[in-house]
Amino acid sequence: MKDRMNLAKVSPEAYQAMIGLETYIEKSGLDFKLYELIKTRASQINGCAYCINMHTRDAMKEGESAQRLFLLDAWRETDLYTEKERAVLALTEAMTVIHQNHVPDSVYEAAATHLTEKELAAVIMSVVAINGWNRIAITLHSKLD
Repeated sequence: MKDRMNLAKVSPEAYQAMIGLETYIEKSGLDFKLYELIKTRASQINGCAYCINMHTRDAMKEGESAQRLFLLDAWRETDLYTEKERAVLALTEAMTVIHQNHVPDSVYEAAATHLTEKELAAVIMSVVAINGWNRIAITLHSKLD
């Protein structure tokens, strides 16, 4: 694939706005391993190899198991994930493919049952952030490290 522009160099203000969202999420208290599951699952759905590669490595550095990462795209078929994680993964998927069914009440309510309002806000913004990063990386042909 042909290299495309470097967003951070061409439009540092836009890039910094995305970093600002990441800073909010980092300071929100959201569990880092849960955040990596969100980022990896959305990236799988979006087909962003760059982000899948980055976030699976980051998750493993934080102690996430290879087995859970290997089975993430089949999370409904295994009991390796907690009820909270399952609710967050369902919300992640619904928000990522929002054009299909929007976000059903049942998905939102399940997440709200397992999360505080502050956690729910952080999860929602996490899904927004990774979908934005996926679209940037895919559009600009970001290369794997």
